[in-house]
Amino acid sequence: MTSGIGWLMLGALLGSLLMTGLMSAGRFLGLSRMSLPFVLGTMFTPNRDRAVPLGLAMHIGSAMVVSLLYFAVFRLMGGAPWWMGGLLGLGHGVATYLLFLPSLPGLHPRMASERDGPEPTRVLEPPGPLGLNYGKRTPLIGILAHVVFGVVVAVFCGQGMK
Repeated sequence: MTSGIGWLMLGALLGSLLMTGLMSAGRFLGLSRMSLPFVLGTMFTPNRDRAVPLGLAMHIGSAMVVSLLYFAVFRLMGGAPWWMGGLLGLGHGVATYLLFLPSLPGLHPRMASERDGPEPTRVLEPPGPLGLNYGKRTPLIGILAHVVFGVVVAVFCGQGMK
């Protein structure tokens, strides 16, 4: 695991698990109602029990891919300080909550839309702007979790760049 990519992948795995864990903790503490693994998993299966592990695998896989973009930025900048990872995570989180979540109803076959409302086959309410339909603290928890992801990726990537 001496290569930069190996350290990056380890950091992405640990960072994505920590990010998902923080968002889940926010849900368990009543700060948010969003379960991102559930939302992602129900895109591909109507089975609510299978949706969570599938969605978790999707979230971890997408974090691994996104971490390659972080790696490219770190290479261009000539290093991977933790604060740069935090800033990338902040941008990543803001983009997720400003762009990705509001577009989900158009992509998700089991999610109601803001315009049309629920149908008999739809099981999820739309996240709304910034995911606020899942609780007013949802964007705060999610963006903070993305910042943590960025810091973890930077720390591991920096280790691989030595």
